[in-house]
Amino acid sequence: LDELAELIDAAGGRTLSLFSSWRGVERAAEYLALRFRGRDDRPIIVAQRGDSVADLVRKFKAEPRATLLGTVSLWQGIDVPGNTCTLVTIDRIPFPRPDDPVMSARSARVDAAGGSGFNSISIPKAALLLAQGVGRLIRTTEDRGVVAVLDSRLATKGYGTTLRKSLPPLWYTNDKASVTNSLRNLDASAGD
Repeated sequence: LDELAELIDAAGGRTLSLFSSWRGVERAAEYLALRFRGRDDRPIIVAQRGDSVADLVRKFKAEPRATLLGTVSLWQGIDVPGNTCTLVTIDRIPFPRPDDPVMSARSARVDAAGGSGFNSISIPKAALLLAQGVGRLIRTTEDRGVVAVLDSRLATKGYGTTLRKSLPPLWYTNDKASVTNSLRNLDASAGD
């Protein structure tokens, strides 16, 4: 949450934060409300269960320094081109939930046949969702920004390479100073 707040601040808001669970959204909302208390230059828009995605996106577009926090409904199909969204954060690699009966059954079938359900089912599903989340950043040829995946497994696990290869050709780094400097430069050039 500290890293998320630092990235949001460096970006001047302008952030779409995607979470893998409602609990993640709630924790981030609580933390950011405290972290940015008294600062009207960092408004936080928090998606709630049942909210209209169109209304959330309209609010986000109307306030260029806002941060929008949400779950799976925001991972695909929203379009916010331009300087309103220069940072997309993803809290965790979006692996299928272990209690999803369809995904569990598919994975079990692959495992029973001698394969790896994780490699055959979970990784491709996560790669698709991750690519959809990343796709929220670049909507036109003029868009610039940062996608920050705040899950160290993307860099440390063997399957991280497979997941990174499924993404558009982005410059990849673990250097936090480079990322925050890039975000500050983007914010300075945004010209609200």
